[in-house]
Formats: sequence, C-alpha cells, structure tokens
Amino acid sequence: MKWKIKFFDYPLQFSKYEKEYIEVIQDTLSRGAYILGEDLKRFEKNLAEYMECKFAIGVSNCTDAILLSLIAGGVGHGDEVISVSHTVVATIEVIKFLEAKPVFVDIAEDHNMNIELIENAITTKTKAILPVHLNGRICSNMDKLLNIAEKYNLIIIEDAAQSLGATYKKKYAGTFGLAGCFSFYPAKLLGAFGDAGAVVTDNEEFAEKIRLLRNHGRGKENNVNLWGLNCRMDNLHAAILDFKLNKLNSWIKRRREIAHIYHTELSFLNELRLPSSPDEDGDYYDVFQNYEIEAERRDELVKYLNQNRIEVMLPWGGKCVHQFKALGFNNIYLPRTEEFFRKCLMLPIYPELKNEHVEYVSSVIKAFYNAK
Repeated sequence: MKWKIKFFDYPLQFSKYEKEYIEVIQDTLSRGAYILGEDLKRFEKNLAEYMECKFAIGVSNCTDAILLSLIAGGVGHGDEVISVSHTVVATIEVIKFLEAKPVFVDIAEDHNMNIELIENAITTKTKAILPVHLNGRICSNMDKLLNIAEKYNLIIIEDAAQSLGATYKKKYAGTFGLAGCFSFYPAKLLGAFGDAGAVVTDNEEFAEKIRLLRNHGRGKENNVNLWGLNCRMDNLHAAILDFKLNKLNSWIKRRREIAHIYHTELSFLNELRLPSSPDEDGDYYDVFQNYEIEAERRDELVKYLNQNRIEVMLPWGGKCVHQFKALGFNNIYLPRTEEFFRKCLMLPIYPELKNEHVEYVSSVIKAFYNAK
C-alpha cells in the first residue's frame, strides 16, 4: 500500500541532512577510522556530558548493552532478575542466556513497571532489577525503586532504549541505577544507520569492565584480562551519532509538539486512553519515542486507519514476551499487561511529521468513533 502517513520515514529523515551525513561518512572513511577510533571517543564523551553522567561506552546494540551490564554486575546462573513482559524480547533473552531467571511484575497505568509490586517479587535469589523506561517516559516512583534496591542490596540496570533525554526530577533516564542501556536503532530518538547502543554509568570500575567485555576482554597493549565478546560500536556509527546528538533536543521538542496535538485532538474520546500530556506533570519530562495508546475495538480501528492509508503499529507484533509460546513461559499472571496488549496501538510520531499529518490521523480516529 502507498501510505499517506508512514509510521517511519527513513528516506525523509535522511534527505533532511543528506549533505552533512555524506560529509561525515567521507571524512571518517578517508581517515581509515573504522574500529575504536577518535570518533567513538568523542561521541562517548559528548553523550556522557549530555546525560550528566561520568561514563558512556559505545557498544554494538542495546541487547549487548544489557547483556554486558548484567555480566559486569555479576548476574549469572540461578540468579533472578525482576523485569516486565511489556518489552522487546531482547530485554529478557539476555537474562535467559546468562542462565538466570526473569521474574515478571505487572505494569502500571503509565505502561511501565509497577514499582509497587516489586517487593513481593523479591526472593533470596534476586540479584537485579531491570526496569524498562518505555515510550520516552521514565518508570513512575523511581525514588521508591532506589530505596528497595538499597534495602535488599540489589543492582539496578535500566533498559532506557526508548528514553534518551527523558528526565524525572531533572535526572536523566539511565542514570538512576548502576547502569543505563540505550539503543540507537534507526527508529530511535537518536538513530544510527544500522545497529548501535551504549552503556552509561557513574561507576569507574564498572565502566572499565564494560570496555573490556565489549572488546574480547582486551585492555591496554592488547592484553586479555577476562573472557569477553565482540560488542564494539563501529566508528562510522559513532561519527554519525555524534553529528545527530547536536540535533537531539530539537527533535525531542518536535515530538512533544506532536504529542500535544494528539492530546488536544483526541483526549475527549472516551474510547481511548492516551499517554500523559507533555504539559501535565512537572516531575517528568517525556520524550515520546512512541505515542502508544489504548483503544476500544482496537483491531477495527487499525483496519480503518489502514483503509485511510495511515500506517500504525502494534508493539512487538501485538504480544508481550510471556505470550510467545515458544519461549516456554507458563502460569504467568499479569492482568494489566494482558489487558493492555488487547488494546494497544502506536500512532506515527517523528520530527518530520507536519501538523496537518497529525491532524489528519486524529481526524480519521475521531471519524471512526463518531461514526458509531
């Protein structure tokens, strides 16, 4: 189908700064700077400054960022890690590959981990809590999460893949726990032209261990200090991301403007549950990686939007992690998560969308419900 409104529009995003991107690529390649070069060091320095943290380490993707962080945090065979099923499978698969056990808690009304349920999920085997800050909003009540982690001597590894730039009480996503993990997948707030990710931390020893783990355990003079992997961020990606980092705040500003239009146009519809308005809560600064709603008669609405040439998306194909039968989860009871996946839907939101595009999407949704 030829969409009137695409869910993503990579060619449009590329065309806006095509000349600058080509210059960055030519400069990097002409210097033969491919692996662990100055471009990566510069991006890591600038990312850490942006995040107001001490260290940022570029890695190959966010899955590896979480894997390396769990390894560096000492998670291994038999340990339990508390997280959510409302996330991409990558968050959970790394726990399984370490022969640890994922323990799910339900989500709250903001679609993120319900912090109030964590203490009941803690056992003597619990090693870590892995909150996931989805859709550009930090989990609610991070103060309580930090207190719980301290009380039970647990580490916090944040999956902040979708929340670069989001803050809670002026503190950035990914900087609350021992480490924060970020994705630079092309559709993300800060997207590479391929896969890339990063770990941020204030812990120097932890940062050094991540640097070793991402590069076969090799340190100075190529001495191998421990068993590692190949999880390096390519220098070319780092150079492009460093260029894009300067645009990030303006892109976030535009996403918040779009979210404001959706909220203004749709908040009166009783059939929808919308994210918080960007103007609503002073403690939170949401960056709207996604605009994820809950909709009555969701499947009919999706069909109607598609008929009107609007591309929308169900998160992760419309299933949370424990609902994939092949993964072998049994007797998982997460009523709020499962209710959410019967209704969830993501609307287009990216900086290049024009106001009239957002208003068109909103008008089609209003027509769908008003027609009944």
